[in-house]
Amino acid sequence: MPRTSYDITVPDLTGLRAVVTGASDGVGLRIATRLAGAGAEVVMPVRNPRKGEAAATRIRDAHPEARLVLREVDLSSLDSVSALAQTLLAEGEPIHLLVNNAGVMTPPTRQVTADGFELQFGTNHLGHFALTGLLLPLLQAGGARVTSQSSVAARRGRIRWDDLQWEQGYDGMGVYRQSKIAVGLFGLELERRSREQGWGITSTLSHPGVAPTSLLAARPELDRGSETAGRRAIEWLSSRGWIVGTVQTAALPALLAATSPDADGGAFYGPQGLGNAGGPPGEQKLWAPLRDAEEAARLWAVSQELTGVGFA
Repeated sequence: MPRTSYDITVPDLTGLRAVVTGASDGVGLRIATRLAGAGAEVVMPVRNPRKGEAAATRIRDAHPEARLVLREVDLSSLDSVSALAQTLLAEGEPIHLLVNNAGVMTPPTRQVTADGFELQFGTNHLGHFALTGLLLPLLQAGGARVTSQSSVAARRGRIRWDDLQWEQGYDGMGVYRQSKIAVGLFGLELERRSREQGWGITSTLSHPGVAPTSLLAARPELDRGSETAGRRAIEWLSSRGWIVGTVQTAALPALLAATSPDADGGAFYGPQGLGNAGGPPGEQKLWAPLRDAEEAARLWAVSQELTGVGFA
């Protein structure tokens, strides 16, 4: 069955500065490519400089005039996040778009960050929480839109408050769900606090649906020696245009959430097909785990305590 072709229009972003985490491959690379093609200067904080250089080359192959800035960051280290933030603050350039996209998914065994947090929760949520808080002056200066990338995994699950770091009964998918629920709750609480405190920031949410990205590929650093059976199935479906999306289409919800002039604060964008796994992007209702304002406020307070980062 041929795949239905669809795309979105990214508005002119000339003169704007965008920061995209996880821009060295997959959905993040596609997001960075489209933003650069629309005229934005794109800051690409990457963990692996060699991959970052290769990604920048691919973007410039598509858009020779692309303005790209490579920076190093390891979102699983609060010291590394702080170093990136200090570099950008020293540059003093306002940030107009921040796409919190990077993430890790379901290592087969429990691993921890440099700061002792469970790896998925620490990287996917706490790293981005800290980065956003530390960059707040630049985000305010740019009247920024912050887009946080959740996941279809956040459709169900919960924050495990009695064992936030999953030290008992580790379940890789359970932690991944928690981390992506946390990402969503953070994005919504950021919007609420920006309105209440006059930060001038707009916060939106997105999710990519399901696509054959590197999240489930072989990742020796995560003790995953080969790609998962789930990724092989996703790749098979994607190649036939069934149910799931492609890497290119999976980037569209975040691009809409980050750049559409019609995107209101607190809006949530994702694929509109069966189960939100694929299909054209559009606005959708929040899933049940993301609707609890008390949970969001509690998570914010705990995240500040764990990271030591305030939003002043």
